[in-house]
Amino acid sequence: GVVCLLKPLLLDVVPSIRQTAALALGRLSDYDVELAEAVVKAGIIPQLICSLSEENRYYKKAAAFVLRAIAKHSPQLALAIVQCGAVEMMVICLEDFDPGVKEAAAWALGYIARHNPELSQAVVDAGAVPLLVLCIQEPEIALKRIAASTLSDISKHSPELAQTVVDAGAIAHLAQMILNPDEKLKRQVLSALSQIAKHSVDLAELVVEAEIFPVMFTCLKDSDEYVKKNGATLIREIAKHTPELSQFIVNSGGVAAVVDCIGSCRGTVRLPGIMTLGYMAAHSEDLSMAVIVSKGIPPLCACLIEEDEDHIKAAAAWALGQIGRHSAEHARHVAIANVLPTLLDIFVDTHSSEDLKSKATLKNILQRCTYLPALEPLLHEAPPNIMKYIIGQFSKVLPHDSKARRLFVTTGGLKKVQEIKAEPGSLLQEYINTINNCYPEEIVR
Repeated sequence: GVVCLLKPLLLDVVPSIRQTAALALGRLSDYDVELAEAVVKAGIIPQLICSLSEENRYYKKAAAFVLRAIAKHSPQLALAIVQCGAVEMMVICLEDFDPGVKEAAAWALGYIARHNPELSQAVVDAGAVPLLVLCIQEPEIALKRIAASTLSDISKHSPELAQTVVDAGAIAHLAQMILNPDEKLKRQVLSALSQIAKHSVDLAELVVEAEIFPVMFTCLKDSDEYVKKNGATLIREIAKHTPELSQFIVNSGGVAAVVDCIGSCRGTVRLPGIMTLGYMAAHSEDLSMAVIVSKGIPPLCACLIEEDEDHIKAAAAWALGQIGRHSAEHARHVAIANVLPTLLDIFVDTHSSEDLKSKATLKNILQRCTYLPALEPLLHEAPPNIMKYIIGQFSKVLPHDSKARRLFVTTGGLKKVQEIKAEPGSLLQEYINTINNCYPEEIVR
């Protein structure tokens, strides 16, 4: 019954008792969701904020801490805070003279906004965004961090919410802080820019116009893993929209930076970089070739072998498929890297997830690949649904290449083709007939 005992202390005549009671409630609420719900049910929030404007800075910080501790647990608890009018009080605290009060208020608003678009909109409607943009211009690093984080939480839900952050002039100030020496600030700045850029081409272009390239490529070499990851995420969110935006990143030297980043880290830090190369390669033949020229294939192959997580392998397999799907030349570059047997092993492995199998089908690459030395080893291991693509490519190349025809016999490829059981009249049977027709009947026999 401690919550009911603390409640009257919030109205005590002694300021230090009011502060300490608020701090105790904050720590209780922070601990778990049931305690946070008990604090809300006891009707403490209206009492906590009723005299906030007249209180000293210590009480304001403690009150903001209580709100943040309650809001973090669930959208329902955050909504209860909004309905008590706490958001408006926190916005007033953003104008406080004391940087610590501003920081505590920004933090509470961020924890409310992060849950869903409606709560984020409530923070926007209370007039928080312009004040948060002022906060990122303050000299205190801790305040800059929390304000950038809250802008990120507001922007992430929808293009409209991101637009309100843009309209308040946030991009220019965020872009200036990309090279700040403080690692935690850089993380939040890159995250906020990513959350703005991800929604639409127009928003991505506004971020690019803030001249973040090539300056931000230094973040991909950062010693802090989260700075690397958030930097790569920002590049991914811009690259995915259009070939023109991808080309701009290529022209700024971005592909080499992303390739180096993938090669220099492990685990989920790699993921946005892998996705970036996939998105770029998907846009056009030229962009795919830019990834190949920047030596993007070897680190993607390494991810398939080194990583344990299926979703990271799936992303690498998908990216390789996007690189190889454009033409015979593109597919050849992927095949030469000896990645096809690895993809096949992943595809037939019973432990691979369905998503990983669908990304590692080899279909995109095999439909373009005419580099027979890489295809031949697959003849002996591929399941029927993959085999038809491999046989299909042999049936295209062998009629026109006498050297390849001779090799196909001596390496046992032709023998293997005779062992394949195909449905009469099927596409696979047609391919086999085309191959057999390249040779005299006694050799086929």
